[in-house]
Amino acid sequence: MNNSLKTIISSGLKNLSTIFTSNKSSDGSIGIDIGSSAIKVVQLKKKGGKAILETYGAISLGPYGKTDIGAITNLQTDDIIKALIDVMKESNITTHSGTVAIPSSSSLIFTISLPAKVTEDQLPTVIPIEARKYIPVPMSEVTLDWFLIPQEINDYKDDSMTTTSTTPPPEPKLEVLVVAIHNDILSRYREILTKTDLQSDSFEMEIFSNIRSSFNYDIAPVLFMDFGASKTKLSIVEEGVVRAFHVVNRGSHDISKNIASSLSIPFAEAEKLKRSVGLDSVKNAQVADIARLSTDYIISNTNSIVLEYEKKYNKNISKIILVGGGSLLRGLIEKATESFHTEVVYGDPFSKAEAPAFLKPVLELSGPEFSVAVGLALRQLL
Repeated sequence: MNNSLKTIISSGLKNLSTIFTSNKSSDGSIGIDIGSSAIKVVQLKKKGGKAILETYGAISLGPYGKTDIGAITNLQTDDIIKALIDVMKESNITTHSGTVAIPSSSSLIFTISLPAKVTEDQLPTVIPIEARKYIPVPMSEVTLDWFLIPQEINDYKDDSMTTTSTTPPPEPKLEVLVVAIHNDILSRYREILTKTDLQSDSFEMEIFSNIRSSFNYDIAPVLFMDFGASKTKLSIVEEGVVRAFHVVNRGSHDISKNIASSLSIPFAEAEKLKRSVGLDSVKNAQVADIARLSTDYIISNTNSIVLEYEKKYNKNISKIILVGGGSLLRGLIEKATESFHTEVVYGDPFSKAEAPAFLKPVLELSGPEFSVAVGLALRQLL
């Protein structure tokens, strides 16, 4: 697998300002985000050193699994292929060069510490040995990728490392970000690309696509909250480098399911109530209270992860960026701002591409849902 980590974050994304100065072809590129409840696609092209939005679209996977729109699905590969072909046709996709995101639920992301004396040419031998501690399946069943975190980012104050005149300083450590993806998942996505006649030289973890499309030169740590249908993915990013990654097993689907169960109504009706009411008690206090059960759980878990990070590295989270379709829940940004006491913003991935001015309000509103797909399309134009 092409080492996407090194390509994206080896320089802390500082090359974003010159992202379109390469001599690559100006042919269009597609970003394909296959989620648990929907597929999102974005087509960009390069013209005059800029990214131009050509088209974008989304399709719900529920009907392909004979269930409701917004429901979580576990489709066979052939059904995913059919849905992808349909959304590309409906969105008028015209190019065959694309990149697919590997869902975080299908992979592991973790950080390991190694003695500073380990050299870079020793990493291919040492990392698989250390990674065994984190991976619950045989190493022969996964593909590993890794990135050595720069020392200047790795420097931090840890109270547990305080030394006195009688104690020696702690041994320097190397921190390495490691990604493990099951080979069966890679085979499945290769099959999807082949049967949809799409050409791609690599895959990419969705968090790195989010960084490319929605990260803007922040030096202080930033928290990405990717609020999906089945899970909420939390990534703490510093200078473009992922420092911590966690998954909370709650998503927007849980809100609809709880509303349906509590009010004894069909899931489709609950989905509509979730979208129209969200956390707005004025519109419907009962629905808002039900929705708040899931969001409070997610925010509570997120707070614990943030506090743990801030204590370990003695650094505060400077901003929270909301991405994913579930982040558009009415009232969520206000709730997050109140809970985290810091700046909370929506990801604005379409700002990285030029589009007609009349589309700007629509693109700003739908941007968080397309953060991964935009980042994937941008990757092809690097």
